[in-house]
Amino acid sequence: MATYKIDPAHTEINFKIKHLMITNVTGSFTKFDGTMESEKDDFTDAKIHFEADTDSITTHNEQRDTHLKSADFFDAAQFPKVTFDSTSIEKKGDDYKLNGNLTMHGITKPVILDVELGGVTTDPWGQSKAGFEITGKINRKDFGLIWNTPLETGGLMLGDEVKLQIGVQLIKQA
Repeated sequence: MATYKIDPAHTEINFKIKHLMITNVTGSFTKFDGTMESEKDDFTDAKIHFEADTDSITTHNEQRDTHLKSADFFDAAQFPKVTFDSTSIEKKGDDYKLNGNLTMHGITKPVILDVELGGVTTDPWGQSKAGFEITGKINRKDFGLIWNTPLETGGLMLGDEVKLQIGVQLIKQA
């Protein structure tokens, strides 16, 4: 069984959400950890665990970030982690469908993520690495993140759909 750990220096956990119905706000988590265990070289038997610290959320706007950490959204004091645990992975041509349980704000729901294998290589220091691009969509309301406010022009300040864009580099452990 090979075990891989996230290389935090070469991994990005990003999301996008509609703001004012006209543009997207992009955010990320800066503190996270994860492992993947797999016996097969094509990763079709991979077991994945991931977690991010909700207090590490950033949208590069201090006032907004404070609001996102509050009870209106992530409630970082009560729910310090977002976690993902895989349940299965299916190879679809060169890509994968990753099924798993996402837990956020104390609520666990199944999600399906699209995964593209960027490749496997050895870095200049002899470490075996695997790279993946992961995308998906979730509805924030499914996880109890329901805060919103109506706009004078109609519509709502925030969209419900959150687009996930994750670039992961994993280091094979000795």
